[in-house]
Amino acid sequence: MVSYKRLDPENVRFSNAALLGGSALTQENESERDPEECERPLIPPRPACSATTGLLVLGSLLLVLCAGWLLATMFWLHNVPSDQPHKPPTPSSTNRTDAQGSKEQILSVTVPNPQACAVIAESWRFDCYPESRAVVTREMCEARGCCFIPVSSSSTSSSSSSPSGRHGIPWCFYPEGFGSYSLVSVNDTALGEEGRLVRDTKTYYPGDIMTLHLEIRHETNTRLRVRITDPSNSRFEVPITVPNASTKADSPTYSVELSKEPFGLIVKRLSTGTVLLNTTVAPLFYADQFLQFSSSLPSRFIYGLGEHRSTFLHNIQWTTLTMWARDVPPVEMTNLYGAHPFYLAMEEGGDAHGFFLLNSNAMDVALQPAPALTWRTIGGILDFYVFLGPDPSSVVSQYLEVIGSPAMPVYWALGYHLCRWGYDSSNATWDVVKSMRNYGIPQDVQWNDIDYMQRFMDFTYDPSRFSTLPELVKDLHFHGQRYVMILDPGISSTEPAGSYSPYDEGLKRGVFINDSDGNTLIGKVWPGLTAYPDFSSDVTHEWWYDNLKRFHEKVPFDGLWIDMNEPSNFLDGSTNGCPSSSLEDPPYTPGILGGLLRSKTLCATAQHKISVHYNVHSLYGLMEAKASASALQRIAGKRPFVISRSSFPSQGMYSGHWLGDNRSQWKDLYASIAGIMTFNLLGIPLVGADICGFGEEPQEEMCVRWTQLGAFYPFTRNHNGIDMKASGRKPLARTAMRQALLLRYSLFPILYTLFHHAHVQGHTVARPLMFEFPGDVKTYGIDRQFLWGKGLLVTPVVDPGVDYVVGYFPAGLWYDYYTGDSVPSKGEELRLQAPLDKINLHLREGVIIPTQRPNITLWVSSGQPLHLVSALSEDGSASGDLFWDDGESIDTYETNQYAYIVFDVTQNVMTSQVLRSHLEATYITVESASFYGVKAEPDRVLVNSQDAAFTYRANQVLTVSDLGLNLSQNFTISWM
Repeated sequence: MVSYKRLDPENVRFSNAALLGGSALTQENESERDPEECERPLIPPRPACSATTGLLVLGSLLLVLCAGWLLATMFWLHNVPSDQPHKPPTPSSTNRTDAQGSKEQILSVTVPNPQACAVIAESWRFDCYPESRAVVTREMCEARGCCFIPVSSSSTSSSSSSPSGRHGIPWCFYPEGFGSYSLVSVNDTALGEEGRLVRDTKTYYPGDIMTLHLEIRHETNTRLRVRITDPSNSRFEVPITVPNASTKADSPTYSVELSKEPFGLIVKRLSTGTVLLNTTVAPLFYADQFLQFSSSLPSRFIYGLGEHRSTFLHNIQWTTLTMWARDVPPVEMTNLYGAHPFYLAMEEGGDAHGFFLLNSNAMDVALQPAPALTWRTIGGILDFYVFLGPDPSSVVSQYLEVIGSPAMPVYWALGYHLCRWGYDSSNATWDVVKSMRNYGIPQDVQWNDIDYMQRFMDFTYDPSRFSTLPELVKDLHFHGQRYVMILDPGISSTEPAGSYSPYDEGLKRGVFINDSDGNTLIGKVWPGLTAYPDFSSDVTHEWWYDNLKRFHEKVPFDGLWIDMNEPSNFLDGSTNGCPSSSLEDPPYTPGILGGLLRSKTLCATAQHKISVHYNVHSLYGLMEAKASASALQRIAGKRPFVISRSSFPSQGMYSGHWLGDNRSQWKDLYASIAGIMTFNLLGIPLVGADICGFGEEPQEEMCVRWTQLGAFYPFTRNHNGIDMKASGRKPLARTAMRQALLLRYSLFPILYTLFHHAHVQGHTVARPLMFEFPGDVKTYGIDRQFLWGKGLLVTPVVDPGVDYVVGYFPAGLWYDYYTGDSVPSKGEELRLQAPLDKINLHLREGVIIPTQRPNITLWVSSGQPLHLVSALSEDGSASGDLFWDDGESIDTYETNQYAYIVFDVTQNVMTSQVLRSHLEATYITVESASFYGVKAEPDRVLVNSQDAAFTYRANQVLTVSDLGLNLSQNFTISWM
């Protein structure tokens, strides 16, 4: 059996007959055949001849048979059976039948002029035959009315960066003037414009929608929304709440131009004239199960488009990114656990803009070096936003204004989390917790994987191996620690009736997803045969809450880890397979792993309350996270803590995310940096990777380096796979890990404040350097370093066997965080010493960060005195802030139950001003303050006009100790 996936068009040669397809093969009309021929024997009578002649005849017959077999094989290779979803029908007749049974007239296809095709630059060729497994021939391409120019790698102008063929320069691409929609009317509205789009000719995909409604909304001065819908029929729309603008923007920073024939949108930034969006570059498709549009990009610098394992800056050299939530360990360029159709793009001069397609169907996003990209989705509508920034941070904030800002996490969520698949008992888990305490290693949260369950069933714990689990959780609470357990969505369906209430009650209340016949769909995961809750239903939310509440009464867990919620299935579809349907096998299938929508998940025809699984598959993790966060909030009356594997836009309102089942390899350590930065710009700042890796045996050195890096993940968890040995057993390694975690705990005040800004203003926590230095092109591709906020630069070691690291320092003055030594830079790479027990940290000039004396839990640490670190700029100024509340109450900012303090240094005077006071701040004192970059040793230091003791070091660091200042009161520190 030949796999189409492995065929390279350059290496395949066919006979002319095979290339012409079935109609070109020799066929005889039965009615015209000579009747006498039918009576002739298939093998003629043996003639009277020599043995040699007989052998020659026999050999000739064998040769003919072999040739026939070869031709048939080649014909089969180019005529994939019709039940394969990746190859839509090639228009070969003038009529076809649509899904409703009516015949659609296809106009004759005009083969484009070869000379006209040849003038289209390779980088501007938009793929006319994007089917991921098709081997495209000239006949197939021209049947679609497209240009066909094979390009060999050797003939490209840059063969190394511009590959040709399936994953490179398209051989089959659209000619100029390819049929598209026309804008036949346009009218002004209260929010912008609306128009009618009409297509005169059918396309090569079934179900063309010939008339469309266009709506352009100038929602704010920095946000444009465009909707293209079917005016005659309702189509699925993503059910997340977005702002509903009521008036048109009065001073937009963008202009919108409309092309009528063919229809297209051109969006420009008014201040520079930069074209942000130009959809006239390729035709618009809008069929029932195939929607496609393309646009130019202003540069090659594009980010986002999760979830994929890739560099932070996407490669636009003919890269296709597929979105369809999938349970698969992270591998490069594969659709992973979540779907996020949002990108951020940089422009010349440092401006930035964003683009968001509000669509949850399976889709491809094809990038090409023009630069340009193409969106291909197989359902829903075209509903997209353009965000004008103009800086990267503003783009993210504007995006989060649409999808919702991330929740403020409970304080202990920012501590150190420890987990393992393979704790075989509650006592084994308890031993690990006690060991952490004995070694003085910080830990706030202990987790359990599916080991704790009885036969892997949700809402149970094993009565023998985990009999002491309730006592373990009580002990954690006594020590100021928390407990998180895993839950998978699959509910066991094979227990005896009346013995497993989650399933029995679920059936009675109708909470499970049904198959296309209306029966409960049964798949298979860890407990065996399972049913799947339909989280699109409010009834299911109540059922989920009831089961969590009952289990919480037995085991008072504090948070939830929701896994396998793509949703995952060990089968393809269900135990009964999936019905034959265009939903299961659409005319176009994006390049998803497995090639089928049902691969390792549910049937696309499965029935949810709001729609079929075809439309809501990638929303499943979001819907479960929403149900889980709501249930936890109702049970505990505090901020919920949920970590989810699958995600979708707006998920940050309900959960954090971890980057999945990574491997214990250096490349996974490095890749995690791009992952956390990407999810920060996608609106899920509470994100991290499994420290030391989930799969394979970790090396001690790698685990130390990973713990140092992981200490600066917004969400810090060490989680390893079953049978992996615990790392950090050697005293030196254990000490290095402990130091890294204590360092994180000392920085809790600034980390907590950064999450406050993420919640209120839509800022990032772990931040790419380009966000703070958008005018420095050298920062655009950096994914070995990142910032906390605007001024704490993290430069981890991501390579084995080295005691140094090279980091880029944007132009300006930086300070070594540990020593206060100044590091001036002109915008250059610097080599830094990095022994095994150190991760390099630097403070940017002009920032003030509050730190705290660390302890083994954040509950203890949060009451410790503060130390203020000021990194003075060349003119001696700096600023910073602190948000403080009780760490767990709901909506403290919204109800004014918090303290907010701003710090400022100007002309040798630090001021601390309490903008809002709260009881929690009265418990905290400021113990000391350090000032980096004080150019001359002072004679006196005054604290609230009183003389104070101080020290001054040769590296220009001034330190004032024994302050004893109450955080809730204004104060000043000055020197002269």
